[in-house]
Amino acid sequence: MNPLDFDIDGADWPLRESSRFIRAGGYRWHVQEYGPEAGAAPTALLVHGAAGANHSWRHIGPLLARNFHIVAPDLPGHAFTRPDGKLDMTLKGQAQALESLLAKLDCQPQLVIGHSAGAVILARLIAERRLAPTLFVCINGAFFPFEGVAGHIFPMLARIVHMNPLAGRLFAWTANRAQIATLIRDMGSKIDEHGLDLYTRLFTSPAHCSAAIQMVSNWDLTRVPDDIRRIMTPTLLIIGDKDGYIRPRQANRVVRLLPNPKIVHFQGGHIVHEEDPQGVCAAILDAWSLVSETRAEQGHN
Repeated sequence: MNPLDFDIDGADWPLRESSRFIRAGGYRWHVQEYGPEAGAAPTALLVHGAAGANHSWRHIGPLLARNFHIVAPDLPGHAFTRPDGKLDMTLKGQAQALESLLAKLDCQPQLVIGHSAGAVILARLIAERRLAPTLFVCINGAFFPFEGVAGHIFPMLARIVHMNPLAGRLFAWTANRAQIATLIRDMGSKIDEHGLDLYTRLFTSPAHCSAAIQMVSNWDLTRVPDDIRRIMTPTLLIIGDKDGYIRPRQANRVVRLLPNPKIVHFQGGHIVHEEDPQGVCAAILDAWSLVSETRAEQGHN
């Protein structure tokens, strides 16, 4: 399947000037880095969810970059990150691949922010002590199976891709802008026209769709509750109360498992950080300040 071409499909990609390509862990990664130089400010790692890309941080990333050095990759198989060989879209494989990228970058982020499935990948790395951030931020974390429309669509897609590896190509061929607009509405979200254009570009790419569907079909969440229980890192849960994919009540299950959580609600959907970047950024900075003050009082650097 022909992947997206950065020279063509990425010609107007958000924050394009900050993009570079790095080989690590069996992938040619598309990574964006911006803000203060690494070492001159804390590093923030931003990890998007399944079927997304680092364009998801186009609004909130520059706001965070006033205080942090930003590292925002496309996940394996997504957007402009290509595999050298076979994709491993399991949770374990995604976590290992991301760890390889961070090692190649010599990146030890103090702030990690994950959206949806991205939060689950980060949770696995933190639980296994392969990441040691100061603050973990989950934006509508997909720690449990999807509900609503997505709860029906994704299991169906998983069955289809199991029977037909070309399902991603078929999905991309049949997707159009109107369908993607409906998909985003089903998320409970409202985004700008350029954002819709970018998602349409992704969802009409056979390679991107195939990777996203493989990720969903290989997503095993059985160990996730144990992962959450093992996280000692202060954690901020950002919840979009209109999320059509991950019901806000699921956050209560996560809160019961975490030793040190804070929860903030917003009137937005699944991609609330794209809808209200100012508000979500403010919540993250507030949590960061609180955690930093607490660490200073306890004598941590």
